[in-house]
Amino acid sequence: MDCAGEKSVRRAAVVLVTGGARSGKSAFAEELSRRSGRERVYLATAEAGDDEMARRIARHRADRGAGWHTVEAPLALAQAIAAEARPGRVVLVDCLTLWLSNLMMAERDIAAESAGLVAVLAGAAAPVILVSNEIGLGLVPQTPLGRRFRDAQGRLNQAVAAAASDVIFVAAGQPLRLKPAPAVSVDWGGPGA
Repeated sequence: MDCAGEKSVRRAAVVLVTGGARSGKSAFAEELSRRSGRERVYLATAEAGDDEMARRIARHRADRGAGWHTVEAPLALAQAIAAEARPGRVVLVDCLTLWLSNLMMAERDIAAESAGLVAVLAGAAAPVILVSNEIGLGLVPQTPLGRRFRDAQGRLNQAVAAAASDVIFVAAGQPLRLKPAPAVSVDWGGPGA
C-alpha cells in the first residue's frame, strides 16, 4: 500500500537491447529471457522473402534452441504483444528494425504504429524484451529511402527507450547499461573559470 492507502501496481519490465548488426544483441536478449525463469515467447518480425533469409531464420531458430513459443508478427506487433504478454511469461521481440522495414514496405503510418507499440508496452502484463539495431552510428545513407529509414529507426528507438525500464547497448558481445543510468553532470570550473 502506498501513502494514500491505494494498492501500488508494479509495472512489468520493458527492456530495450540495442546495438549494431552482429553485435550479440539477440544472444544477450535470449539469455535475459532464459534467466527470467518464465515461459518464453518469441515474437519474430522477420519474413523469409528469399532463400538466404529463410536460411538465416532457420539458423536463428536452431541457435535459440527449444523452450520457446514462437509467434510470427511481421506487422501486427503491438497486437501480438498484447495477446502474448501474460503473467508468468517473458516476451522477446526480435527485432524492431525488421518490423519497421516491414511497416515501411507495407506503406503503414510509422508514427501511429510506433505510438501503438509504446502504448501496449506501458500496459504489458509480463516483461517484454525488444531487440533493435542502432543504425545511426555510421555514414549518412545515399538514398532518400535510406535516410528516411535511418531517421524512422532513430525515432522508434528513442520512443521505445523512453518507455523502457532498462536500455542495454551491446557491442562486440558486451552489454553496457544505458538506462537506468547515474545522473550526468558537468564540472564547469566555478564562476569566472
